[in-house]
Amino acid sequence: MREIGRLISTLPAESAFHKLVRKIFDNRLKSIETGKDIDWGTAEALAFSSLIRDGYKVRISGQDVERGTFSHRHAHVFYQDNDGHYIPIENSYPQGNIRQFIASNSHLSEFAVLGYELGYSMTNPNALVIWEAQFGDFVNGAQVIIDQFISSGEAKWNVKNGLVMLLPHGYDGQGPEHSSCRVERFLQLCDQDEFVPGDGVTYDNTDELRELNM
Repeated sequence: MREIGRLISTLPAESAFHKLVRKIFDNRLKSIETGKDIDWGTAEALAFSSLIRDGYKVRISGQDVERGTFSHRHAHVFYQDNDGHYIPIENSYPQGNIRQFIASNSHLSEFAVLGYELGYSMTNPNALVIWEAQFGDFVNGAQVIIDQFISSGEAKWNVKNGLVMLLPHGYDGQGPEHSSCRVERFLQLCDQDEFVPGDGVTYDNTDELRELNM
């Protein structure tokens, strides 16, 4: 972990980056060296990099996934003195003809983008495929895909899927449909009986667990 952490927390000294971005990466490197105060963005980058080293691909798309909505990810770091960007995670594995890590800012057509990622994850079961909604109202446009395909795919067509949806965490003060993570909406889509895994009950029939589609 420390070896990976050093690789993904070091920016090229000869390139010009925003001073605050360089400070963020300096702090990341310090947290790796000391093992203290590792933040969400650093932990996420470590997770992605370790998966890639184990032979998996990682793909994340959404409205602002390259930087991260709250400036927490910095998967792409943009040069200040020329066009283009630097991808720190690519430091952690040998570069080949096929990119192992993709962070892609998507346009505001959530229905289309989430549908694409659903199909991508079906055809690439050994890839970690993530779609990140920026706020609650961004999920609204993708709700048909969630209702008709993601939540019901296994029950209807026996199609299993490992797509991960990162959803808003509730940023208060910007309106009910913008701020709310609407957790009740997704809980209502779960197909399960009154027994809930983790409630202390020992399950003899694993079919009860298989009913949990989300």
